[in-house]
Amino acid sequence: MLSFLKAKPVLKDLIPDEYVDIHSHVLFGIDDGAKTIEDSNFLMQSMLDMRFSKCITTPHTIEHVWDNSRASILEKHREVSAISPDLSEKIGLQVASEYMMNESFVTLFQSEPLLTLKGNYVLVEMSYLNPPIQLYDILFKLQLAGYTPVLAHPERYAFFHHNFPEYKKLKKAGCLFQLNLLSTMGYYGPDVTEAAEKLLKKGMIDFTGSDAHHKTHIEAFSKKIRIKDFLPVTEAMKNNGIFR
Repeated sequence: MLSFLKAKPVLKDLIPDEYVDIHSHVLFGIDDGAKTIEDSNFLMQSMLDMRFSKCITTPHTIEHVWDNSRASILEKHREVSAISPDLSEKIGLQVASEYMMNESFVTLFQSEPLLTLKGNYVLVEMSYLNPPIQLYDILFKLQLAGYTPVLAHPERYAFFHHNFPEYKKLKKAGCLFQLNLLSTMGYYGPDVTEAAEKLLKKGMIDFTGSDAHHKTHIEAFSKKIRIKDFLPVTEAMKNNGIFR
């Protein structure tokens, strides 16, 4: 048993060269990610140390929690790029947003352009407590507006863990899935790791992301993964190349 555990690779060693991260919280003072410019710099340097070639950072947009707007996010991106030009350039810092799916989100994308990962790909999330009542209506309207939804960390929504057909329903509804890399090494708990492994095994994960907020997240990349088969996650990481 011990020899089997030792055979597991360290998470950061699985990251391919030229990896493009499409989910993180690098911009300081704008959500629950980096608090200071020093935090932003630490995250960017850590990504470079792990061979990331590009970072599309995604601050939250959640009404009444993180009331970020397109304008405020773009302004913060300009500020970080101006204060730390070398790091920003080396990591290819770009910006999108991680949008909470609710009624205000529908109003938002029907009234102004969203900040996308690239082209029409938009990163969306749900509450960890329960999915929105109008989930499939929101997804339909989002696609009708010309966007392709990329659901952040589907493995972390506990209300789907014992209702796996719902994942299949989301995929049928046009949702792409973005796995958090830290889910593979147990950071969010064994149930999340189990859900991640199942989604990977069934080929349902399209992309991956660091979802890096702070130093503790970065440190977790130096721990061994806990999923049995790591080939699907390495393949999913390579898929991020479309955002290069």
